[in-house]
Amino acid sequence: MSTNFAPLKNDTFLKALLRQETDYTPLWLMRQAGRYLPEYRATRKGAGSFMSLAKNPGFATEVTLQPIDRYGLDAAILFSDILTVPDAMGLGLYFEEGEGPKFERPLKEEKDILALKVPEAGSLQYVFDAVTQIRTALDGRVPLIGFSGSPWTLACYMVEGQGSREFHTVKSMMYKRPDLMHHILRTNADAVAAYLNAQIDAGAQAVMIFDSWGGALADGAYQEFSLSYMRDIVSQLQKEKDGKRIPAIVFTKGGGLWLEQLADIGADALGLDWTMNLGQARAKVGNKVALQGNLDPAVLFAEPEQIRKQVIATLDSYGKPAAGHGHVFNLGHGISQFTPVESVSVLVETVHEYSRKQRQAS
Repeated sequence: MSTNFAPLKNDTFLKALLRQETDYTPLWLMRQAGRYLPEYRATRKGAGSFMSLAKNPGFATEVTLQPIDRYGLDAAILFSDILTVPDAMGLGLYFEEGEGPKFERPLKEEKDILALKVPEAGSLQYVFDAVTQIRTALDGRVPLIGFSGSPWTLACYMVEGQGSREFHTVKSMMYKRPDLMHHILRTNADAVAAYLNAQIDAGAQAVMIFDSWGGALADGAYQEFSLSYMRDIVSQLQKEKDGKRIPAIVFTKGGGLWLEQLADIGADALGLDWTMNLGQARAKVGNKVALQGNLDPAVLFAEPEQIRKQVIATLDSYGKPAAGHGHVFNLGHGISQFTPVESVSVLVETVHEYSRKQRQAS
């Protein structure tokens, strides 16, 4: 599918991912469309529930554009949820007020696991319709990011039935019945690759894999049960669409131990959480990949001058960009729902202003 979209007016984000020269450091924020914005809360109230919001392309478009309209961000990200894929597999995703996502039918029995299949594309058409509608509504202002959860992160929810702190159920299966776990992960990987490629066909200009729970794995288990499947997904992704490169970003929260291995899976950029030193990460990966991150989201609860200081420290940690290197400023994880909207303005303005000065310095 090819759609006639408006020409891109700001490609700084894409250039940074591809390690090309930029006039300044671009930024976007994980969970930038969310509960910290009063306009989002109003839209969600009108939608009636999170699922009504996420499954309606009109609402998804509205909330995706809200942070773009408010701030000078350099990329938009599709408003959706990482658990759309297992929901389409028939596990019954639902949300309870004040709680995280849950599944009505988690994977407990061997017969249910062996029956697991890649969902039909039509079951996720609402996502692809949203991508096209958002890309059209953006009118070329900034690029649109599509995304999915990683196979391991999806499996954690699918087996536990909800979020977890200890991951006892899914880790027990991983060690007791690795054959069943690999069946889940293999199915998830094929589903995610198809899902991301369909988002690219619908209009996504970059894609990101969120490995939110990869850091819960032991060394060795991470490589077998998470990294290898993300490598497989990246190898299946479309690298170009309509003559334009489609960069891929991979983010493992808590994945600093495996940074160099992550840099070798074929992605264009690595997202970093706030526990890592950007300069050290840059030294380790060299010119293999761009880096994305990694301000602690809690910084945004400080006073404006303190926010500026931390933002500048993050930019200084990465250092002056050079040909063959790329940096996209982001938080080390998602923005908190309690973040003051004014703090984000300070963040955006400081990143753009200071990073321009960095490039002008001799």
